[in-house]
This record gives sequence, structure tokens and C-alpha cells, in this order.
Amino acid sequence: MYLRTPADLGSLIRERRKKLGLDQAELAHRARVSRLWLSQVERGKPRAAVGLVLRTLQVLGVRLLVDAERASARGSADLEVPDIDAIVTRATKSKAR
Repeated sequence: MYLRTPADLGSLIRERRKKLGLDQAELAHRARVSRLWLSQVERGKPRAAVGLVLRTLQVLGVRLLVDAERASARGSADLEVPDIDAIVTRATKSKAR
């Protein structure tokens, strides 16, 4: 599945949650987020905190992969696999300023 929009991400989370037989309250509890936040993300909330999204995906057993081969086939041969930890750290530091 390709995720291109916040709505795509919300659909993925909702579908996986239902497949696992979890209601929103149980998933929210396990991911340590509010049920309201989860509901908004499932509806495609565009400004969800990345850390909370990643934690929710982890609870659902969803892994995000970068398709470097596909990007390369489109002429982006020098693309590197992004370091998500570094990106989150930079974002956190810039927010603290």
C-alpha cells in the first residue's frame, strides 16, 4: 500500500485496527494516545504528531519501508534511505527553539 495523504494513513490504521479486532479505545490505550486523537487520525487529520503516529503503527505491527528501487526507476538514483531518527531529532530540536 502506498501512503500519499493523511487520509491514506488514517485508512491504513483503521483497517489494521479492525483486522486485529481492536476498537478505538483499546488501540488508543495500547498506543498511549487519546481516543479522540486516534479518531481524528483515522479520518485523515493532516497535522498528527509523527511520534504518536509511529507509536500507533508499532502497536499495530505496521512497518514503514522506503521503496528505493521504485524511486531509482523514476530517475532518482542517488536517493538514500532516510534516517527517520535523525529527522525526528532535528524536528524536535527546531521545535524547542
